[in-house]
Amino acid sequence: MRVLPVGGSALLVEVSSGDEAQALHAELLRRRAEGLLTVHEIVPAARTVLLDGLDDPVRLASELTATEVPTAARREQAVVDIPVHYDGPDLADVAALWGVREQEVAQIHAATEFSVAFCGFAPGFGYLTGLPTRYDVPRRATPRTAVPAGSVALAGSYTGVYPRSSPGGWQLIGHTDTVLWDHARVPAALLSPGTRVRFVPVGHS
Repeated sequence: MRVLPVGGSALLVEVSSGDEAQALHAELLRRRAEGLLTVHEIVPAARTVLLDGLDDPVRLASELTATEVPTAARREQAVVDIPVHYDGPDLADVAALWGVREQEVAQIHAATEFSVAFCGFAPGFGYLTGLPTRYDVPRRATPRTAVPAGSVALAGSYTGVYPRSSPGGWQLIGHTDTVLWDHARVPAALLSPGTRVRFVPVGHS
């Protein structure tokens, strides 16, 4: 674990893996909930956690460097189901990369329980982990100038759902009508770090 100061009241904690970042994020949330940590923002990323609004960042940095990251406990919250039409334009390419039929891509993907590792890129966009590493896929060589909102996509070890139309280079395997970001909803984002997610096939795959 490496702890770096950011300004006068923030720390950036670097760890060696996404699993460690998720575990550290969960532990810091637990400490804040129990009144053991005073911090305004705890923001996870792929292999880092940012803590902003600390009263005594120097003391916390010393504590963290002497701490072993615990194993993340399984969250007992409800699973968010996202209905998906597995009809994406890159489905055949992903099937070829996986060495399976297109229908099996849908079966493998839908049989996986995902977890939101962190959020970013666009409001409501979660980086979901859960697929074994043998199903990692590269980004497209040529990104699309516009990916439709609701597109279910793969890149590297992550699954994501585009909350709005935007450029993107992920492999598109399907689409959903589920709204990922809604200003009228509290909270506006359907997904947040730690949320468990399951994709449910609908229609013909």
